Amino acid sequence: MQMDSSTTPSSRSAIVFPGMGAMSFADVGRFMVANPYARRLVAIAEEVLGYSLIDGYRQSEHDYSEAAQVAFLVNCLALAEWAEAELGVAPDLCAGPSFGGKAAAAYTGSLPFSDAVLMTTRLAACQDAYFAEHHTDVVTHSFVRTPEPKLREMLAELEARDEWYEISCYVDHDLYMVSLREQGLDQFKKRIRSLGGLSLYTMRPPLHSARFADLRRRAEDEVLGKLPFTDPRMPVVSDHDGTLLTEGDQIRTLLLDGIVRPMRWPEVVAALRRNDVATVHVAGPDNLFGRVACTTDNFDVVRVNPRLALQPRNRPHAEA
Repeated sequence: MQMDSSTTPSSRSAIVFPGMGAMSFADVGRFMVANPYARRLVAIAEEVLGYSLIDGYRQSEHDYSEAAQVAFLVNCLALAEWAEAELGVAPDLCAGPSFGGKAAAAYTGSLPFSDAVLMTTRLAACQDAYFAEHHTDVVTHSFVRTPEPKLREMLAELEARDEWYEISCYVDHDLYMVSLREQGLDQFKKRIRSLGGLSLYTMRPPLHSARFADLRRRAEDEVLGKLPFTDPRMPVVSDHDGTLLTEGDQIRTLLLDGIVRPMRWPEVVAALRRNDVATVHVAGPDNLFGRVACTTDNFDVVRVNPRLALQPRNRPHAEA
């Protein structure tokens, strides 16, 4: 679906649900128990989970546990609801890079929230079981200050040594995530430093690789193929190629393809610009998508995060 820019106002806005990064309970716990939108979603999530989300999240032993993933989903959607009610946000388009696609599916009504929670828990279990047996030596490493020419130089060196890699995420002109075998990670990080780059973090399990086709099939058979996706109430921008998605089956495919296709944030930015979006509301705990130059150079960015939502109402709404 392509919107006609000649008939759309320049004040169009989009809501973006960020990919999931490390998020401690200390960062968001107060919001989850104090914000009425969060409390409502926590209660629904706990009916699905069968245990206390707050307690489970507080006691999580790693950043991407089941409880942590559900908490991230809850916080993103609660912040979006808060922004609608308190800031008057009424987006024309929606995007959800990487993990944010789950929140986008729920926010746009393509999937009921309770089913989105169920999907998140079952995908987490499916992924854990898969990576316990397969690709146990693969990680995804993120780094910045490496423009494409330097990136290509590093990747050419990997190829010369016959070392496997895939670019898993294109985040900005100098920020990427590459999946590779862990045995080559230290040398790769040293090369990043030698070229003036900065390593950020290493993800286990890895993500967004064509090598995970069996996981995609398992996720479709065991999880997403059984869920009732319907047409979203607004177009969702694909984080793979910038296509505008307007059908339930397209949203299902988007989430499945996120297992095997790279995330391309610049393609989302380009699609939003083509559709006259001027303001982007990033709803959720985020230190990446709302901050990179690719976003801030193209839009007025409102970071709708727990800190903003907990501010007294007489204070400024937006964090520039």
